[in-house]
Amino acid sequence: MASDPQPATSWKALFHVPGFPFFFAAMLVSLFGTGMNFAGVTWYVLGATHSTVKVSWVVILVTLPGLVVPPFGGVLIDRVDRRYLGITIDAARAVLVLGTAALAFLGRLALWELYSMVLLLGVGFAVYWSTTNALIQELVPREQLITANATVLIAVQGGMAAAGALVGFVYERFRLGGVLGIDGTTYLISAICLLLLRRGYYPPHEAHNTRLTSASPTIEAPPEMSEPSFLRTEEEMHPVTSVFADIVEGLEYLRKQPRVFALGITYSCMMAGVISANILVVALARNLLSVGAKGYGWIEAGWACGAIVGGLAAGSVARKRPYVVLILALSVLAIGHTLFPYARLLAVAVAMNALFGVCRALGGVLTQSSIMTAVPARLMGRTQSAFSVISTILQVIISFTLGWFAQNVTLSMAFLILGGIYGGGVVAALRVRALSMPAKELPAPSAG
Repeated sequence: MASDPQPATSWKALFHVPGFPFFFAAMLVSLFGTGMNFAGVTWYVLGATHSTVKVSWVVILVTLPGLVVPPFGGVLIDRVDRRYLGITIDAARAVLVLGTAALAFLGRLALWELYSMVLLLGVGFAVYWSTTNALIQELVPREQLITANATVLIAVQGGMAAAGALVGFVYERFRLGGVLGIDGTTYLISAICLLLLRRGYYPPHEAHNTRLTSASPTIEAPPEMSEPSFLRTEEEMHPVTSVFADIVEGLEYLRKQPRVFALGITYSCMMAGVISANILVVALARNLLSVGAKGYGWIEAGWACGAIVGGLAAGSVARKRPYVVLILALSVLAIGHTLFPYARLLAVAVAMNALFGVCRALGGVLTQSSIMTAVPARLMGRTQSAFSVISTILQVIISFTLGWFAQNVTLSMAFLILGGIYGGGVVAALRVRALSMPAKELPAPSAG
């Protein structure tokens, strides 16, 4: 409303934060390519094999590295400049995807080679998302974290929306090779944006000392959640011993912070549902709605457009009744996905997926902003990586289960199971609320 200028001020102030516009551009471009890749590969595998179980392997392989990589990746994220780490991952993904695109254009791409590309991309994703989340906390002042998370989510879903709208047309004209060629190019552009983000080398401890140590305990991060005043010295430790000591330190932190752990479980349940849902959505588009690649693209675009709307609304919602909104959003995801297979018209499916996108955005911004506010900067990489492992375990189990039920039982039963996963997120969110009762609210942004 015109009487509340704070949101507009916060958005403008955020884009004056040094480096943030380049970060926003990197995420927008990168996720456009990722959206093209995932939709194109999923449609290609279903068309080539006519098996939702084979499609589930795409999701399993892209998430499987999350069981092994994050504990060590989290230590790496907390030791090296996160910008350089992001650049390295983007460059490696560009080479991998462009090489696979060349094989597809030449007609020499085998299914096992495509699966191998997906697995290696999963290794990159297992580190990249935790890296970018930690980099947001490093770049953006504490009081702007909710606005920053909402803005990044808009960049992510804006890229996905554009991908969803275009992937069907690109796939029909240029097939999988064209889709992968676009994806590889976007990773190169993303790496350039991160390169321009700032100059110099800033390891996490140095960035933490220059920005975040002055933050005092607040309602969002009560005294028991603030960072200890001492740092463990590791100069005398053997490198391998030091790595495992860092992992243990991160796990010990989560053991002593049940609210942070419950937030992570909430986010992990939601993300496991979001990723695994793609197995069923592609089957819904092809087998129930019979709308082809273009129709599938519109369903995915509906999700992304809804997420953009949710991201725009998240800042103002967080100042009102955030717990109610979080629980309501997860409940809509749970009930809505149970009813999704009964959407027999493309327009209804697009509208429902747009609503799901709004709810995912609200849930993601509220949980991630709360985590970033509560967790010390030097532990953020390990904390995000621990949640990534939990999410990956759920995704691997759920993905195969959904694919098997969709192929051997009914698609409706598979969607019912998916709704149950989001129901788990509702239970975890209620736990967060119970642990936060003295605070009453999730972190709310102050004037930017």
